[in-house]
Amino acid sequence: MSPPVAARLYETTNDEKYIDFLNTMWWDTHDFLYDPEERLFFQSHWFFRKKTPNGRKTFWARANGWVMAGTVRVLQYLPTSNDYHERYVELLQEMAEAVAAQQQEDGLWRPSLLDVEEAPFPETSSSSFFVYAIAWGINNGYLPEETYLPVVTKAWEALVGAIHPNGKLGWVQPGGSKPDEVTYDNYQEFGAGSFLLAGSEVLKLNR
Repeated sequence: MSPPVAARLYETTNDEKYIDFLNTMWWDTHDFLYDPEERLFFQSHWFFRKKTPNGRKTFWARANGWVMAGTVRVLQYLPTSNDYHERYVELLQEMAEAVAAQQQEDGLWRPSLLDVEEAPFPETSSSSFFVYAIAWGINNGYLPEETYLPVVTKAWEALVGAIHPNGKLGWVQPGGSKPDEVTYDNYQEFGAGSFLLAGSEVLKLNR
């Protein structure tokens, strides 16, 4: 959540110290929590050895949604000439491929990315973050449209279908730190925020 602030501080002040701090902290965290085999992030070190009921690694969808959204928010303001720019692009591409492979038939993702049975419920905050990041990647030429547009289209239709008659977005897992139960009635403000981010990029696709 914090790295995009450092990127924008650099964009506003042109002071390299913000970019240096951003890159140091980002890639230190990446080296600690990123699983290069699965191309996903553990929520914390507590999950390094924690297995799901089916013996799979535990990767919380919303944690990975935050990372993907944060990656594209950094790329919006990081100069392309920066030494780390290509690494952020490669990270987005790796995660997009891994996440797209876990999209479910209804278009949404489940709280536990590699084990849908751990929490067999659609989850819209992570799904919105994934749509936002992948659609941004398409719009900015980092992800191939022919591969990822069907992913975005299917997910966006499902997200729109999760909106309550009163305008609230359902199926948002409450605040937490791991995959957990979700219901249609669960609503959180950050879910609406991630949905609006997704919509901002889907609108550009439509244009």
